[in-house]
Amino acid sequence: MADLPTKARVVIIGGGVVGCSVAYHLTKKGWKNVVLLERKQLTSGTTWHAAGLIAQLRATANMTKLAKYSQELYGDLEAETGVATGFRRCGSITVALTDERKEEIFRQAAMARAFGVEVDEISPQEVKEKYEHLNVDDVTAGVWLPLDGQGDPANIALALAKGARQRGAVVRERVKVTDIIRKGRHVTGVDWVSDDGSEQGHIECDMIVNCAGMWGHEVGRMAGVNVPLQACEHFYIVTEGISGLSQMPVLRIPDECAYYKEDAGKILLGAFEPKSKPWGMNGIPDSFEFDQLPEDFDHFEPILEAACNRMPMLAEAGIHTFFNGPESFTPDDAYHLGLAPEMDNVWVAAGFNSIGIQSAGGAGMALAEWMDSGDKPFDLGDVDISRMQPFQGNKSYLLERSTETLGLLYADHFPYRQKATARGVRRTPFHEHLRAQGAVFGELAGWERANWFARTGQNPEYEYSWKRQNFFDNVAEEHNAIRTNVGMYDMSSFGKIRVEGPDATAYMNHIGGGQYDVPTGRIVYTQFLNRAGGIEADVTVTRLSESAYLVVTPAATRLADETWMRRNQGDFNVVITDVTAGEGVLAVMGPRARDLMQAVSPNDFSNGTNPFGTAQEIELGMGLARVHRVTYVGELGWEIYVSSDMAGHAFETLHAAGQDLGLKLCGMHMMDTCRIEKGFRHFGHDITAEDHVLEAGLGFAVKTDKPDFIGRDAVLRKKENGLENRLIQFRLTDPEPLLYHNEPIVRDGEIVGYLSSGAYGHHLGAAIGMGYVPCRGQSVADVLASTYEIDVMGARVRAEASLKPFYDPKAERAKA
Repeated sequence: MADLPTKARVVIIGGGVVGCSVAYHLTKKGWKNVVLLERKQLTSGTTWHAAGLIAQLRATANMTKLAKYSQELYGDLEAETGVATGFRRCGSITVALTDERKEEIFRQAAMARAFGVEVDEISPQEVKEKYEHLNVDDVTAGVWLPLDGQGDPANIALALAKGARQRGAVVRERVKVTDIIRKGRHVTGVDWVSDDGSEQGHIECDMIVNCAGMWGHEVGRMAGVNVPLQACEHFYIVTEGISGLSQMPVLRIPDECAYYKEDAGKILLGAFEPKSKPWGMNGIPDSFEFDQLPEDFDHFEPILEAACNRMPMLAEAGIHTFFNGPESFTPDDAYHLGLAPEMDNVWVAAGFNSIGIQSAGGAGMALAEWMDSGDKPFDLGDVDISRMQPFQGNKSYLLERSTETLGLLYADHFPYRQKATARGVRRTPFHEHLRAQGAVFGELAGWERANWFARTGQNPEYEYSWKRQNFFDNVAEEHNAIRTNVGMYDMSSFGKIRVEGPDATAYMNHIGGGQYDVPTGRIVYTQFLNRAGGIEADVTVTRLSESAYLVVTPAATRLADETWMRRNQGDFNVVITDVTAGEGVLAVMGPRARDLMQAVSPNDFSNGTNPFGTAQEIELGMGLARVHRVTYVGELGWEIYVSSDMAGHAFETLHAAGQDLGLKLCGMHMMDTCRIEKGFRHFGHDITAEDHVLEAGLGFAVKTDKPDFIGRDAVLRKKENGLENRLIQFRLTDPEPLLYHNEPIVRDGEIVGYLSSGAYGHHLGAAIGMGYVPCRGQSVADVLASTYEIDVMGARVRAEASLKPFYDPKAERAKA
């Protein structure tokens, strides 16, 4: 290993397809001194036994963008490197066996068109024409993607590695990283040892990338970062050669948990079974290299039995190979990409949930762009490693959750579907009070949140569908209570970050677009912007004192938002503290909210004392609380912050006093249906890091008359150059169809975008959506003069469009 450098700009740990892709793309950006270390041989962990399916369509526009990039890259890689990748665009078919699955795949097809993917919905007969060997007796429909394909996973990785070497990268096999040296929030280098133990050394480096696959959790801990993933057993069989079998499309039958790939006259049949088998809980053997796991035919037999009925020729074909190998899965079935929250120079690309081959090209490209520029190339919130909560690295948690996540790849992806495993980890102070009243809980970032309330005698569980689900009327009643009377719901899971110190005001005015030099008790709705004017966080900021602020963030992004704040702290003399668990929060909202507040407290809740956008300390029952007069549902109301020790008393006091007023307990689904009627943005859907704050219609929250805040120049440029897009609210004219998100927006007959979010507006009596529409050089009148339709499962439904909220456009109700 004498030729292994002692210094590097970056050390990439792991030589699977993802690590090779990162090296390839960094060198393509012109990076020098790139070193990739592989403990055994390139591809010897998971890559070598991957099925090599390369599909373009993913759940979001940006994930689809990355998958499309992968298949385009692999199509050109052989010519560049001379390494045969086996890449073939043979197309793919996904087949539905139920009406619910048909709706799912037809909605996906509509979404694909909005994302620019070539796709066709096809009948059972057309499925048969494209895949003659299939039994289509109970097939309800199919979706055909002609540009999907398959490839040789190992050779794709080797081609990427060769491309990296050709541009100067050092790629070394049989070199294991044994330690990662840290100083504060920085890695300074890695220790290594050769496979035979004869040599060892140290490489000083500016940064590392954890591409260690199923070893990613272990490598993450060495680097002081949390990389939650768990290896699971993944099964497939390969038949003997079948006479006359020619090239066939890739076939997926998710209702039978199965996928099929023709390769060299044989059929590979793989499965994502509903309950998977975690593996390597006590560590992966150090000798692991191109290894297989023990066969478990009993586990695979139900899949094979269904497959023999689906494709009768399989019953006659011999089994050449029964394969069981490990794949790594994450708690939410999305991979981990980006700069780890705990460190400032540790990057991660791991946990690819059995879609590593189709994702690796795009993921490597996106990470290289991010590392090179310091900014995300586009919104990567779905996969950003900072979405993971610290507790999710817990091995007991990962063991339980991973039994479910593998199977979820092919499960029905119903709206509002909740994970069934590893539940109950984080509970708000009101959890048992709400459960006793019929709360049905969902989970977000580990938090158990009351999503809706079951009536007496009603099954307090989700019954999933693409149509109106069993809680639809419950949410309508909760929605009605908020609009016409008074409701109460738990917001304790929202992140609470305290900023205090002598530079608190100057610091807040640097990181945020709003003006925070306001009187104590004032609340500022605001965004944290990046240098391009995109929205990194959507928060409310309350000035608690001369030197202290409370920043309230969405539950799912609390860690990401806190990380953003810390990375932009610079020399400001402030202390940043996560205080989320210290206070419970109850929201009391509706026209009679003031009546309820006055019934439990002697304080004054009038507009004169406590106008909209202000906070005050109050007595509540026999305890104390702080109330914030803000709303995310568009009604008169207060968010009540109470220390965790007094939370139970606060709930009991409010609930008892509310009985005379008809108080209704409400859930998070109600909050979403109310907020969309008001056109309030949902971070992660309607507003993201790549959505410019002015195009999102949030210019009112940005104060460009103050100097030197992050993103100010981009806001001024956009004001001067004009908007490229506008976020529009849509209301369907037909009250029956439902909207979720990603449905195509059709303007004057042409697809121009897709909905960023959707929900049913129970007060307005129709589904409501929001989405961006191109508007370069157009006035507001031009945009609104068009005819709009929304594509729902292939059917175009007429929609009204508005820049103002359809409900209470002048915001008079919240200020009543």
